Amino acid sequence: MAKEATLQVRMDADLKDKVEALYREMGTSFAEAVRIFAKQSIKENGMPFVITANQKNTYGRLAKYANSELVEKEAAAMERAMINKHEETN
Repeated sequence: MAKEATLQVRMDADLKDKVEALYREMGTSFAEAVRIFAKQSIKENGMPFVITANQKNTYGRLAKYANSELVEKEAAAMERAMINKHEETN
């Protein structure tokens, strides 16, 4: 499959360095891990792992890793994109 699209993600530089080192040690790249995540998401028709709001649950701790500033900025991004797309076609 040809790689025709680019995905940009902003993250803490230290986190990026650590995750790149992790995947290098595993014999792959962070970019490949993202592609695997995307394929697995399609296969599972959702997140390829369990996410809950229960902070006591091992899987419910995802929120503590989120950048609250970006969460707020991106909260309505999909809605804005759909509105913009609709306005462009009319």
